[in-house]
Amino acid sequence: MHLYRYNSFMKLFSVVSLFFCLYLFPLYSNAQEKKSFRAIRPHTDTISKMHTDSAIVYEKDIKDIYRKLFYIKQSKIEIDSITSKPLVSAIPAIGYTLQSRLALILSGNIAFRLDPQSRISTITASTAYTQNRQFTLPIESNLWTKNNKYNFVGDYRFYKYPQSTFGLGSNSSIHNEDPMSYNFLRLNEVVMRHVTGNFYAGAGYGFDYHWNITDSGPINGKTSDYSLYGAAETTVSSGISLNALFDSRDNSINPSAGFYASVQYRDNYHFLGSSSDWKSLIIDVRKYYKLPANSDNVIALWSYNWLVLDGNPPYLDLPANSWDPYTSTGRGYIQGRFRGAQMVYFESEYRYKITKNGLIGGVFFMNAESFSAAPGTGMQRIQPGFGPGVRIKISKISKTNIAVDYGFGNQGSRGVFVNVGEVF
Repeated sequence: MHLYRYNSFMKLFSVVSLFFCLYLFPLYSNAQEKKSFRAIRPHTDTISKMHTDSAIVYEKDIKDIYRKLFYIKQSKIEIDSITSKPLVSAIPAIGYTLQSRLALILSGNIAFRLDPQSRISTITASTAYTQNRQFTLPIESNLWTKNNKYNFVGDYRFYKYPQSTFGLGSNSSIHNEDPMSYNFLRLNEVVMRHVTGNFYAGAGYGFDYHWNITDSGPINGKTSDYSLYGAAETTVSSGISLNALFDSRDNSINPSAGFYASVQYRDNYHFLGSSSDWKSLIIDVRKYYKLPANSDNVIALWSYNWLVLDGNPPYLDLPANSWDPYTSTGRGYIQGRFRGAQMVYFESEYRYKITKNGLIGGVFFMNAESFSAAPGTGMQRIQPGFGPGVRIKISKISKTNIAVDYGFGNQGSRGVFVNVGEVF
């Protein structure tokens, strides 16, 4: 089966299976219900509001559907609040993506506060085993301490990962597919301290380890960019980062307003175990507007720029689409379809309600990305992506959605993309 053409039955089966799992395995929620209203501090992503009887009827999520199907009673008044007691949202699913083909997935997140006045802390995790014999276990954490004094951001992954590469630069062709396989471990932790307002600054450590790397060579018989760049069985990137953050979003899981900007400068050193000395810069900027202003519909804008400033990173540590922390860039293309020393990316998404009760929503997204090839080369062709998507509310308290998108790209690229939570 060609990588970018798969049976229409399989696509339908993936979506139907996902909906089946949503109903068969309801989200588990142990959020504390209270009968008192707690005020919201400004400029935090607190979710805390009083629901009247009419509001309860109006807002629905998968838990409400489950209660209705199995005739489970609920209280007349429910307070939507996340306290130090965690709110867990979990979902098993069967999916189909370009990089995995058929996949068995268990995804979820935990939302909680370490202090009543702190922002919402989240831990997002998933595990999957795919038809391509890939095993993945990524864990992302974003923790806020008392009074939001410190912010701890973690990115931990273990992958056993057969995956193709297609060469360097955004001019690379789909016909240059080069099957690879490797194991991957990432340990990345950043600590930031409050400076003023919504601004934070700090430092971190990143460790990226690839081993058991094998390369079959391009299917078309040409010499691969991977071989020309410098093949290796094992690579390490180990370095210190300097970080800055500005975050005024109203909700970190599913923002409807606010601004987010993150800057990370990372310096990888040979004396820390890195295969080579190299430097990189990541600039992540997001903005959210309600459109129309008096509605719940949102237009979200995202710019993600990942740049190698100096040195020669290992091939698999070069910037690549869908290798950002939340594997979200480049919907419409298989993960790693484009790779190079410089990555410039922009995306816009319009999010809107389909049902008045908020259970079902829709999106339409458009993105554009451009890559250079090896370090020192110029930017190449802009590659577009676009598509529609469906959102299903699995927690009206944390505003967590299951996101199912169908993306289109150049050269016949298209596929289903599934996430727990919004893409950005």
